[in-house]
Amino acid sequence: MATRVVIVRHGQSTYNIQQIIQGRSDQSVLTEKGRADAQKVGTALSSLSFDAIYCSPLQRAKQTADIILSYLPNPPQLQPSDQLMEIDLPLWQNLQKNEVKEKFPEDYQRWKERPHEFSMVIPTGVGSKEHFPVLELYKQAEQFWQEVIRLYQGGTILIVAHNGINRCLISSAIGVTPARYHSIRQSNCGINVLNFTGGWGETVQLESLNQTSHLGETLPRSSAPKGDIDLGLRLLLVRHGETDWNRASRFQGQIDVPLNENGRKQGQQAGEFLKDIPIDFAVSSPMLRPKQTAEIILQSHPNVNLQVDDGLREISHGLWEGKLESEISQEYGDLLNQWKVAPETVQMPEGENLQDVLERAVPSWNGIVKSATASGSGFQTGLVVAHDAINKVVLCDILGLSPALIWSIKQGNGAVSVIDYPQGLDKAPVLQAMNITTHLSGGVLDKTAAGAL
Repeated sequence: MATRVVIVRHGQSTYNIQQIIQGRSDQSVLTEKGRADAQKVGTALSSLSFDAIYCSPLQRAKQTADIILSYLPNPPQLQPSDQLMEIDLPLWQNLQKNEVKEKFPEDYQRWKERPHEFSMVIPTGVGSKEHFPVLELYKQAEQFWQEVIRLYQGGTILIVAHNGINRCLISSAIGVTPARYHSIRQSNCGINVLNFTGGWGETVQLESLNQTSHLGETLPRSSAPKGDIDLGLRLLLVRHGETDWNRASRFQGQIDVPLNENGRKQGQQAGEFLKDIPIDFAVSSPMLRPKQTAEIILQSHPNVNLQVDDGLREISHGLWEGKLESEISQEYGDLLNQWKVAPETVQMPEGENLQDVLERAVPSWNGIVKSATASGSGFQTGLVVAHDAINKVVLCDILGLSPALIWSIKQGNGAVSVIDYPQGLDKAPVLQAMNITTHLSGGVLDKTAAGAL
């Protein structure tokens, strides 16, 4: 039975606004804004029923959890857990970030670029020991999952914790390595949703990452570093709106199916959601459904010309295209089951496999990034509209995941994901938010059609 987990980062703290590294220091408390944002999270989650609620014992997280609980109907008792403590940075905590950069320049660079190799030598009573903050936090997250998920099979869990531990909870669940620690963003009071299909070790789906629209913040703020703004790029990755074949679970692949009425509405809702976001350029798959979606979104951006890129065309399902899943099951039952459990091993009959998709989609995506960052036009925001399989393969590549893990990534019709390239292709991108559907459903859960690709 699927277990849903909602993960929230604590509200803005006094150390956050002072740019002080918190770690496991418990001197920082919520600001007035932090308390107000926690109330907004409570309102956003008030329609959900939770079987268990866990929080970090550090006061900035516990204060956030207490405020959220006050908005929930008949909530269970709050359970503080040391396994939800923030990353342990004993030599840095209580110091300002700029002070750390000046005092520990090589360590700070390693922390930012190779977090899995970053260590601190900590004095002990009998000498010293080498401490690897990210690796140890990752193990801490795994231990939490192993102990908690089995207790609430089929239930819904709320976790209120911190930036670092939240990243490790999400990463360890879906298979992102500690080397990509900085590739996932967590905003204060951002909301994430994970779906465990079974126990620990079985497939986990990241339904959404770092939702912030409940805070009145359409998209998370850019991660482009100060002084490097000319190198910054933000890409808004959107899946096309719904088609009749999505709704019926009929495999589309490269058959050019248009949007249905709901799909056009989803395009309009995405357009309304993004209307105040500056868009400098737009690229779409040449197929009808993403192209229609992009054109609807760009009605609020009439000066942007839509380009098409054939590398973003949907996966070819070959002989499966045009058939209902039930029809495919009768003729290709074993292969269809293989597609669901080991998609990277499937060669579609007279179609493509995921490696084929990877080898055309990722170079197209990287070409978009390279072209935009080489233009010398300063910070830019681009819109890219494509398909389920294309988006999933691209997002897996951004997170360092193989295409084998595409089912760990959710892409709803009309959903928006946000990827930042603070320093072009020279540095790793940051997945700021993923599969935002609040503009479609009005809630934190993705309620779009779960039909075939």
